[in-house]
Amino acid sequence: MSECVFAQGKKHIIQLTGIVVGEDSLSGAPGVHVYVPKAGRGTTTNGLGYFSMPVLASDSIVISAVGYKKQKYIVPEIPENGDHITLLVELVTDVTYLESVQIMAFPTEEFFKEAVLALNLPIDAGSENEHLNADLLAYMASVAPMDAAMNYRNYMNDQIYFQNDKFMTRVNPLLNPFRWAQLIKSIKNGDFKKK
Repeated sequence: MSECVFAQGKKHIIQLTGIVVGEDSLSGAPGVHVYVPKAGRGTTTNGLGYFSMPVLASDSIVISAVGYKKQKYIVPEIPENGDHITLLVELVTDVTYLESVQIMAFPTEEFFKEAVLALNLPIDAGSENEHLNADLLAYMASVAPMDAAMNYRNYMNDQIYFQNDKFMTRVNPLLNPFRWAQLIKSIKNGDFKKK
């Protein structure tokens, strides 16, 4: 008798799959978090914006990404398609407007004009070209660290590769004989010659 009561109290397990797209809807959004806050489980979308995870009936699903508004979805008790649900989620940009700030170093425009006219700057024609050296600029660009957006993109790509490589190893293109055939054909056609 107790087993029957326990079986009736169990919630139905449903396979939730879907694709999360950005506002342009041209491609999937990678690295979007899809999780169930009460259960503490979830997943992230892969490089194409696809996700798949098991959920229980009446679970509340939260879909979130940096720079976008959080979206919620409640799993129905009895899905129309039986044991699976497919979603198409479009992200909405979360825009935060800040108040404009006017910074003035001088109390009035007249004081500013007087200060500019009173400046006595040394004029050196050689110093201008010294800082515009093409080799120096190329070196500075090569050693410049990543900014915040590039850091975030690199981290999310690493997470996506980790998720994709979790259950299978990544294919090495050097071990693929068809790729070697394409490479030899390209060399014979002269695709790699300098123009």
